Order: sequence, then C-alpha cells, then structure tokens
Amino acid sequence: MDVQSLLQISSTFATSLHRLPAVNRRSSSYQLKRRLNTTSSQLQALTQFDTGVTSSSGPVPSHKVTVHDRQRGLTHHFVVPEDQYILHTAEDQDIKLPFACRHGCCTSCAVRVKSGQLRQPEALGISAELKSQGYALLCVGYPSSDLEVETQDEDEVYWLQFGRYFARGPIERDDYALELAMGDE
Repeated sequence: MDVQSLLQISSTFATSLHRLPAVNRRSSSYQLKRRLNTTSSQLQALTQFDTGVTSSSGPVPSHKVTVHDRQRGLTHHFVVPEDQYILHTAEDQDIKLPFACRHGCCTSCAVRVKSGQLRQPEALGISAELKSQGYALLCVGYPSSDLEVETQDEDEVYWLQFGRYFARGPIERDDYALELAMGDE
C-alpha cells in the first residue's frame, strides 16, 4: 500500500473515530475494516498512528442480554460486548427492537431492567429519577453484566419523564376540533 493511500485511510479512520463515543472506539475499527477492506495489521498500524491505542489490549467481556418485547410478544436472547450498544448489536443479529432517534433523546427504545446492570451515560431521554427506578434506553445502553429487560410503552415512559411539565395532565384527542381544523384547509 502506498503512502498516499495510507494517509487517506488514516484520515478517514481518525474522522470516524472522532465521531464515536470513547467507549465505542474499539468497535469502530471492525466497522472501518469492513468498509475499507483493510487487513488487521494495516488497521492496527493506523490505530497506533492516529490514537496511540492498539486493539491488542485483550478481549472485551460480553454479556448475555434477554429482551422481553411486550409489544410483539417475543423474547430475544443475544450476547453483547461491553463496548457495544445493545440496540446496535441486536440489529447486527437481525433482531428487531423498537427505536426512533438512536441518540438517547426519546423514549421509543425504553426498557425496564428486570435483572442485571447497564451503563447509559448518554441517555438524555430519561431522567436520573427514572434511571434509579430501573428504566433504560437500549440505543445508548452498554451491558455491564448479564441483563434481562422488558420493553415499555413509549407513551407511558414519556409521560413519566415529561408529564409533570403539563399542568392539566395528558392531552386528550379532540376529534371535533380536528375536523374543524381540517375543514379550514
């Protein structure tokens, strides 16, 4: 491989690496390797060049994750490395779970932890109070142990998170008002 190609791959790798959370950087090398069709030794050299970190620090622990999908009536069992998002790993294994934003900002992928632990430092869609009650977001959750979770109704979790900000309670659908509004158009 010539120097120009190596520099171009190095630049691409550094840009990709910069956009990922620090805890997920090890997995980015696998994804980048697939996209660029490079060898492990070439990629390891690039990792050392750009970040000073090699992937030879040992295997990442993995944990068994069980998701009870209440909406679909299914139970999924799969293994997730500690440095991978639970939702992404499920999708890589063709497991369909509820999601929307993929950034931890909504409640579409909300679950209630039945047993085990997970880390979710980027979960903005649920408060510290809800986290302490066992709620979590799969899109930004990393397993810390074997884990069993149950999907939740998105509206219910949204209400628990934001309901106190609506003084009169949940908004009721008003079909008559909707008909009037649609008639004006």
